[in-house]
Amino acid sequence: MTRDPCILPLMLQPLDENLWTAAGPQVRVLGFGYPTRMAVMRLKDGGLFIWSPTQLTAELRAAVDALGPVRHLVSPTAMHHLFLAQWQAAYPDARLYAPPGLRQRRPDLAFDADLEDGAMGHPWAGEMDQVHFAGNKIAVEVVVFHRASRTVLFADLIQQIDPATLSGWRALVARLDLMSGPAPQTPRKFRLAFTDRRAARAALARITAWPARRVLMAHAPPVMEDGQAFLTRTFAWLRG
Repeated sequence: MTRDPCILPLMLQPLDENLWTAAGPQVRVLGFGYPTRMAVMRLKDGGLFIWSPTQLTAELRAAVDALGPVRHLVSPTAMHHLFLAQWQAAYPDARLYAPPGLRQRRPDLAFDADLEDGAMGHPWAGEMDQVHFAGNKIAVEVVVFHRASRTVLFADLIQQIDPATLSGWRALVARLDLMSGPAPQTPRKFRLAFTDRRAARAALARITAWPARRVLMAHAPPVMEDGQAFLTRTFAWLRG
């Protein structure tokens, strides 16, 4: 995975009370350009929870610092690691959390804790919840729910690439992989990688039980209303 240095993050945009988001640089995997997005949640103690941190520019750092002290750096999957070292260097007092598989992938990073299946035992318990979307051979995603804003955060299991950014064989592959359709959806490669459907359906049941209003995705535009219905519809293929 590489990044396009010409596309810089935007200033943080408020989505709800104590919830902000920012678009990050486009990252490229095998020539495919993926949009990226991060989120910032301010906890009741005033500390910031940074989800899927993107490139840390001076502008973005100033905007984050204005909100409060950064205390938690969270990568939701083992594939969202590109900018973690930047954030850890900038905020050495923040705790860095690893999803399943990331400690092995990035032994150079000093992780403080693992993201468990469920928020119990984490400093944000009661304010956020989390579920291991298990059963997938590519990666186990840790899906997060911000209770106060009723926002679910997805990293890789729901994507949408703008087809206008693709051409040639990549446009064909993206269409066949369900990455560039008219609505965000689960790419075909991730669907096929769910080899333990029983575990995946159990995780999905917990996720769709959340009273979601919004769905914020790292690689797709946010869904601002009817989030629970969107998730039920998006993962109909898994229940069938």
